[in-house]
Amino acid sequence: MAKLMIVFQLPVQLIRERYVLPHEKRSPFCQNATFFQDLVIRGVRYAFAYIPAKIGRVFFSKWVAYPFFRFRLLRHGYLRSPIFFQEVVRRGVRGLWIIPDETKDPGVIIYYCHGGGFSMGSSFFYLEFLIAWITRLKEAGFRNPACFALEYTLVPDERWPKQFNETRAGFDFLRESFGEGSAAKIVVSGDSAGATLMLSMLLQPGSLDQEPKFNESERPALAVLLSPWTHLISELNQNTPSDYLDKDSLHLYAHQYGGDGAKSDQVISPGLCISRWKRASPLHGYRIIYGAEEVFARGIEETVENIRKDGAAAKAHRLEAGIHAWPVVNLFLGANSDERLTGLDLMVDCMVSSEMAPKKQ
Repeated sequence: MAKLMIVFQLPVQLIRERYVLPHEKRSPFCQNATFFQDLVIRGVRYAFAYIPAKIGRVFFSKWVAYPFFRFRLLRHGYLRSPIFFQEVVRRGVRGLWIIPDETKDPGVIIYYCHGGGFSMGSSFFYLEFLIAWITRLKEAGFRNPACFALEYTLVPDERWPKQFNETRAGFDFLRESFGEGSAAKIVVSGDSAGATLMLSMLLQPGSLDQEPKFNESERPALAVLLSPWTHLISELNQNTPSDYLDKDSLHLYAHQYGGDGAKSDQVISPGLCISRWKRASPLHGYRIIYGAEEVFARGIEETVENIRKDGAAAKAHRLEAGIHAWPVVNLFLGANSDERLTGLDLMVDCMVSSEMAPKKQ
């Protein structure tokens, strides 16, 4: 009954905040959002707090996300994808390989790990986003940019360290596929829980039962992370009037994933780490994009501060009035094409501003 009452409260709250409250008393996100964006985010907020992850898992799965992707292609006049992609299943690694020209080696490789609280999500849900990113990189002058989007095992099917080992295996697969020195053209990336897995991999590049071995020749070029879930279970995670995440649900997902280690282990919960960031750093450092209004904002800011104190290069891009993983969300909810690409263009700028920028002819 309580959940049913909340369903009726949603439209009342929407109308009250958008049309009754003075502008300055609305949440920062509401002040800047369109009606459609506000409506969708309120619905997602309700779903995240009250609908079991197993239902969300179906919505974000390949079997729902891929037909939706095909529908959006047709809606924009495409009978087939403008960029080549295929599923990869080999050497214990699963994922999507995306590249403009499959007959040529890539000049840069995005290694992407999707979010979803470790409990939902798939690389297919991110396919349109990743194709758009590759397209913008190509337009920025990168030669045949490619992406490998990891498909990792979800909780509760498996828990830590299964997902961590799969993330490491995906990176090894790319290095082995493209030969010696190829790590220097790999950009590790991900959003939310996927960004957490990337940070875990950077902090612990070897076996879990050994001390980390930070070999420079095996380091990726750059880390571009969207709203990383730095502290899995922490008081730093706080609900906000703007964001759609719910800290209680997040802490439940975190415990299902990492058990007690989600509170204390520096590899499972990377934000707890203070002293290994420089040794673990990609060659050109860390780039982190997050929303000022998201649940993880305080944890992200503390992590960025620790990275810098340890002597590693880190640039943080704080989106004012922004919410969780906004570059991904905005691709679907943006009011126009320019707005939909603003987050992606910021991600491209993160790469262009590094030493990975394509050389001018």
